[in-house]
Amino acid sequence: MSDYLQIDVEHKLGELSLEVSCTLSASWTVLFGPSGAGKTSLLRVIGGLTRPDRGRVVLHGRTLVETESGAWVPPGQRAIGFVTQRPTLFPRMNVTDNVSFGLSGFDGRSRQERVGQMLELFEAGPLAKRMPAELSGGEKQRVALARALAPEPRLLLLDEPFTGMDADLKASILERLTALLAERKVPALYVSHDVAEAFQTAADVMVIEHGEIKAHGPAHVVLASQREQLLRQLGVVSGGLDA
Repeated sequence: MSDYLQIDVEHKLGELSLEVSCTLSASWTVLFGPSGAGKTSLLRVIGGLTRPDRGRVVLHGRTLVETESGAWVPPGQRAIGFVTQRPTLFPRMNVTDNVSFGLSGFDGRSRQERVGQMLELFEAGPLAKRMPAELSGGEKQRVALARALAPEPRLLLLDEPFTGMDADLKASILERLTALLAERKVPALYVSHDVAEAFQTAADVMVIEHGEIKAHGPAHVVLASQREQLLRQLGVVSGGLDA
């Protein structure tokens, strides 16, 4: 996959100064860093939920924000799926309606088929008629993933989306998700604390500290050079790293 995302931004958030300049080309990029390092802030800038103080973001050649010219594409028009650590489902809509929310461009039959495909992918079919208040945390996350993917985004932002899922289900969904994204050529930027997932997904890795990218490249290169630092300072899970 050629370069698809160019980021060159600065943004002040309290004591954190986000200063990121990088280009993403891998189909799956895992973002590591300690709490407060700027991981979520970076995703919010890309997704359009935060306007940077300076800089630009370009996705597939389309400028999403450029402070110098004043260019700005609203979040809902960026063709970006965003799944946060805490599920944000519409509380008065059932699961089916939540997943179909962004499918206004689909006709009735296509919308129904698409919702069914997404619910099946995330093993959420039996939840179709339930309301968010009736779901567990892990179930809400599966529905949030289905909703984010349903409109066929051009980029998927994942901020620790598997919170609340058991290990077996998480591994199964991650495997199917990466296969689907690869088939449809949809890249993903994924915040995680589990270094094993970087190898499972054949990912590139970015390490962010204090708002700056400290390392970026293939997982086997970055994680080999950053291993002790990641385990000692970033507090990530080491499962599978020694394999």
